[in-house]
Amino acid sequence: MKNIILTGDRPTGHLHLGHYVGSLAKRVEMQNDPNNQLFIMIADMQALTDNAHNPVKVSSNVLEVALDYLAVGLDPAKTTLFIQSQIPELAELTMYYLNLVTVARVKRNPTVKAEIEQKKFGDSVPAGFFIYPISQVADITAFKANLVPVGEDQKPMLEQTREVVREFNRIYEDVLVEPQAVLPAKGAGRLPGIDGKGKMSKSLGNGIYLSDPADVVKQKVMQMYTDPTHIHVEDPGKIEGNVVFTYLDVFAPDQAKVAELKEQYRHGGLGDVKIKRYLIEVLNDLLGPIRERREKYAKDPAGVMEILHQGSLSAEKTAAVTLAEVKKAMGIQYF
Repeated sequence: MKNIILTGDRPTGHLHLGHYVGSLAKRVEMQNDPNNQLFIMIADMQALTDNAHNPVKVSSNVLEVALDYLAVGLDPAKTTLFIQSQIPELAELTMYYLNLVTVARVKRNPTVKAEIEQKKFGDSVPAGFFIYPISQVADITAFKANLVPVGEDQKPMLEQTREVVREFNRIYEDVLVEPQAVLPAKGAGRLPGIDGKGKMSKSLGNGIYLSDPADVVKQKVMQMYTDPTHIHVEDPGKIEGNVVFTYLDVFAPDQAKVAELKEQYRHGGLGDVKIKRYLIEVLNDLLGPIRERREKYAKDPAGVMEILHQGSLSAEKTAAVTLAEVKKAMGIQYF
């Protein structure tokens, strides 16, 4: 039997190198494995849970995220690319699953608690945002995904899915599939932002985007945080916390050269400009083909939206089968 894999992104902006390292490259690898069936969702309904008063931010980025998907090599002939809001079965499944979860349990979800604090909602948490983990249960179970790629911080979300699946199967019938987490490889930490203050993030504005032109990549790399005590070329420099070397560790194909540069930097005699120029070369070698594919697809936005339309139609057929099984198990399939 094939592995069924569900993953996706919120359409709140262009995707960046952090997305590429954290998920996009792995998705391309997974789609090319004949043992996998991959569903990738543009999670616009989830994005609206904290952007309801600015829906254009969400709707205008659906195409941008799709362009990034196609640019990195996701193939609609191998992978089902779809828009969450175009699958009405997901909302109906969410409603049924909400009855199997207590408010106290949702409040205990550490991911939800952290995000509520991060977004400074206080007592004004939108109800949709509060219960979006249950919407994620619907997303996963609608396609009977048995594998879900998640970061360490998202493990509590998947555990809540597993709890709902077990509760549903216990009360009604053994219909839903209990998913397993696919965690990042050991040592594959989050890519820091160019400012070195935290992870690369759309909201923090510290990212290098897959769609950035070569001159913008150069500008951002030249702004990168290095070692503030490394003032002169001859000064010894620190590797730890130096964002340029962190990126070279991840992206440079010649790791022997990176090791030599580190040794020289530690002892002095290597300036920040030189290592930044090398990183610019490395990143533009990676992003050049991605930019070219993106520009090609961007010339036909209607064609890209048609890919999402066809993917959504296919995804809805799969979700409709699951919904029918759920309603039959619950005894509410009346007609």
